[in-house]
Amino acid sequence: MLDKQSPIPMYVQIEDYLKNQILQGDFVIGEAIPSERELTDTFDVSRMTVRQSITNLVNEGLLYREKGRGTYVATPKIEQPLSGLTSFTEDMLSRGMKPSNKLISFEKMIPEIDIMHELQLAKDEEVFVVKRIRYADDKPMAIERSYLPVKLVPNLELNDIEGSLYSFIEKDKRLIISHASQRMEAVLVKKEDAEFLQIFMPSAVLLIERISYLTNDVPIEIVRSTYRADRYKFISEIRR
Repeated sequence: MLDKQSPIPMYVQIEDYLKNQILQGDFVIGEAIPSERELTDTFDVSRMTVRQSITNLVNEGLLYREKGRGTYVATPKIEQPLSGLTSFTEDMLSRGMKPSNKLISFEKMIPEIDIMHELQLAKDEEVFVVKRIRYADDKPMAIERSYLPVKLVPNLELNDIEGSLYSFIEKDKRLIISHASQRMEAVLVKKEDAEFLQIFMPSAVLLIERISYLTNDVPIEIVRSTYRADRYKFISEIRR
């Protein structure tokens, strides 16, 4: 199945073969692929070559490893368009998935100086800080840390954060969210977040900070989200 005379490296050829098997449905979601030893024998290559192919497919999100058990076909990544301003709950519902969350903490405090500046607060003004694990169909997708000015949502309570914060903010039509700015970068996951997201260290994650604004350009929320890079990807349409 491999062309050892080809300038294409062996690990790339194996990677392409496995990828085609997955895309054609020969391996289905949740099914184990052959072990490294079996693939080594099948392709008559070194174990290191096979391991590199599998690692690349794991990093691409097509496969995932379970320690001591094997390597399995992963559920396809969720595609999140970068255009449009929606909450995590709204995103998941639009895909027919069941959104849920687990509250880690909910408190009121004086924010750090960078949060204070981005929310345009005075030194003594407080924020609500909401830290949640966000799930889709009961699988952890992201850690979300939200900061909201107390003066704008003074009645925020524990039961209000079970669903979409956007829905709570806009429920009485007094506050309407109109736009947001967003920053994104790839980082290595922190130990605490790795435990929450059920991923191994070191793993790459997507760190996204979004600042949402009301119609009068007043910032209403900063949310810093750490997304599993093996379950999520962001797409955008660019026009000339």
